[in-house]
Amino acid sequence: MAQEYRIVLANAGKIDPASLDDYLNAGGYKSLEKARAMAPKEVIELVRNSKLRGRGGAGFNAGMKWGFVPESAPVTYVVCNLDEGEPGTYKDRTIVENDPHLLLEGMAICAHAIRSKQGYIYCRGEYPYVVEHLNRAIAQAKQRGVLGDFDIEVRMGGGAYVCGEETALIESIEGHRGEPRFKPPFPGVAGLWGKPTVVNNVETFANLPAIIKNGAEWFASIGSPSYPGTKVFTLTGDVVNRRAFEVPTNTTIRELIFDLGGGIPNGKRFKAVQIGGTSGAFIPEHLLDTPLDFDSMRNAGVTLGTGAVFVMDETRDIVDVVTRIAKFFEHESCGKCNPCREGTFRSYELMKKINAGQATPDDVQKLTTLSKVMTKACLCGLGQAAPTPILTTLEHFRDDYQRRLLAAIS
Repeated sequence: MAQEYRIVLANAGKIDPASLDDYLNAGGYKSLEKARAMAPKEVIELVRNSKLRGRGGAGFNAGMKWGFVPESAPVTYVVCNLDEGEPGTYKDRTIVENDPHLLLEGMAICAHAIRSKQGYIYCRGEYPYVVEHLNRAIAQAKQRGVLGDFDIEVRMGGGAYVCGEETALIESIEGHRGEPRFKPPFPGVAGLWGKPTVVNNVETFANLPAIIKNGAEWFASIGSPSYPGTKVFTLTGDVVNRRAFEVPTNTTIRELIFDLGGGIPNGKRFKAVQIGGTSGAFIPEHLLDTPLDFDSMRNAGVTLGTGAVFVMDETRDIVDVVTRIAKFFEHESCGKCNPCREGTFRSYELMKKINAGQATPDDVQKLTTLSKVMTKACLCGLGQAAPTPILTTLEHFRDDYQRRLLAAIS
């Protein structure tokens, strides 16, 4: 039976998150001291060798990403993505609520590695109480001098889903409309205010103190060899235990839902699970034994995304759920590029037609073609991933669509 293995949630429920003394007594900021005794290059190499990959969705090697920052850059920035705009996702909020100093220590380790003096935490606008947690922790750290000459500032977002994308987030911090930039250049070369910038999410930074403390080999030995460590998942929907779980990355979807999650309540049968947030794929029962690591999931046509796990039982209407998701993306598109602006609008239009039982097979074909074009033509990850729920449900739950078409024909 699957069990939790806690790294980033190791202190959850064991220390007072409002107390710096509690964090220090639990060994807090010792890893930062150890990192500062190392050369910046050594820290980057250690993180690279640990094989820590970004926990925000892209799955890129964190140490390699830091290595893109030029050593000669006089000004660099560390940015933490706490936008967490995916419905059903609250893993980063859970980490910060339980252990805010862990995030600050992780950011400071990164700051030493890239020679940065300034960091920003970009927090979603719906988390005002989280901002209070963070500002208190920052004030405590400054008072005790544990962060040294590294300063951290919290910036709040305005509720735009697209600002979860790193360049749109950077635009927002700069005071501009939150829209993604064309890449290259990438933030590691020209990010915040045109300066080299590392953007990682909360969970990625929160892994760093344990990696510095225990070493690269220790971390690389946990979970899947290609995507080592743990991953925090948030279970929602038709599952008994609806909360956050931290598990090794070789845990399977089935083990997460049925062992840790307690299975489907009220004696009902499993129908589908969506992993990775609103833009995630819908997974049928025959794929439940897929390990929850980045590469295994990708091979199954799924992305880990933000770790949101939305479980649906046999009574749920897949087409209706996807229609609501299409509406969400139509609302959240920033409108910068044509394929996303028009594509999300037309996708929602076609899904509404199908959901109402007024569509023909030709409409489904149009929707399929449009979705495939969007995955290739949209500027950023929002538009590229928005068709995923449509394409995966058409693949795995075609009968649900077919029943709507039969209603239209009759």
